[in-house]
Amino acid sequence: MAVTHPLLRVWTHRNYAYYIGGMTPNLATLWMQRVGLGWLAWELTESPIWLGVVAAADLAPMLFLAPLAGVVTDRGDPLRQQRICVAVEILQALALGVFTLLGLMTIELLFALSLVLGFVHPFASTSRHAIVPATVPRDIFSTAVALDSALFNASRFLGPALAGLIIPFYGAGGTFIVNAIGCSIFFWALFQVDLVPPKRSRERRSVWSDVTASTTYIRGHVGIAVLFVLLAVISTFARPLQDMLPGFSGQVFDKGAVGLAWLTSSMGIGAMTSAIWIAARGRVAGLTYSVVLGCLGLALSIAGFVATSNLYVASLFSALCGFTMNSMSTSVQALVQSTVDDNMRGRVMAFYTLIYRGTPAIGALLVGGLAEFAGLRWAFAAVAVICLLAWLLVLGKRRAMKGALEKA
Repeated sequence: MAVTHPLLRVWTHRNYAYYIGGMTPNLATLWMQRVGLGWLAWELTESPIWLGVVAAADLAPMLFLAPLAGVVTDRGDPLRQQRICVAVEILQALALGVFTLLGLMTIELLFALSLVLGFVHPFASTSRHAIVPATVPRDIFSTAVALDSALFNASRFLGPALAGLIIPFYGAGGTFIVNAIGCSIFFWALFQVDLVPPKRSRERRSVWSDVTASTTYIRGHVGIAVLFVLLAVISTFARPLQDMLPGFSGQVFDKGAVGLAWLTSSMGIGAMTSAIWIAARGRVAGLTYSVVLGCLGLALSIAGFVATSNLYVASLFSALCGFTMNSMSTSVQALVQSTVDDNMRGRVMAFYTLIYRGTPAIGALLVGGLAEFAGLRWAFAAVAVICLLAWLLVLGKRRAMKGALEKA
């Protein structure tokens, strides 16, 4: 009997199965490493601003390199690019683990090693967005994208939960060594993927002309332009919440690594649930409203999170934050990937990646600096208000966005 449900059909495609199957354990170990980085930065400094600086080191290079990474992806072989990126990630994780376990780690060295990974992320992300469309037929593409997001967010549950078990016994260094193993698994899987390198134009163009063409395309598209503006606001101000969870656990709830695992895992569960829901739908129709309603839900969830002093109530709101934030980002990605022209995919998705992973670096510094003086709760209360204002601004544009993004 033929497999008809799109959520199952994607796994019948060999390249997709190897790529996503190999990447999934690596995503979990990457989240373990991220939790370890945040906890180690807090242990070394007990400073919200340093939490923001370390998070920015991982994210800020995206602001400068994403457009270049998109051009490189559109001109070259995304699979080869991904293999090189994962090789560097293995070396970076090993360096983090060795320096930490030997007691040689300093906050400055932690910042520098985080910065290395920050330079790799733009090229890894743009190549990933170009590889997934090549592994499945177009009719199940929105499901493939959403399932990719679901597994990413499943790792946000599993990774922090495992980190919460490892850190009390082996410290943050243990999470770095485990990530080196996870990266190695993905590296092996990438060599099992067999994709024909895409045909590229031999026309000689400057990098700047390619970047300019993509920005003109984005500005001229009613749906994509509004989605990117809204995503920029949410990514800048709301996304840093997950980077500040070590501060909430240590300073607000006084629960240490165990509390951090509760908060981060809860956020991952919520995000995973929303992505599975979108993947099971198997269609693009209705995702525009998912973005708009997700923005309102995120504002209310953050407000509830900062209003409580109980860790377990906060974990519930953390899950709601994860659900609403991911329903927005996954819907945006599925809508853009389904709408964008193939010859623009790498460059347009580079701007998606720039916004989704780069602007939180700015936000981490802004919100971290505000939290240093006003406290974590007041800083994110202000973020809740900003999200509410963003929802009000986009509410009237929802019909025009739907018409431009959800065409058959």
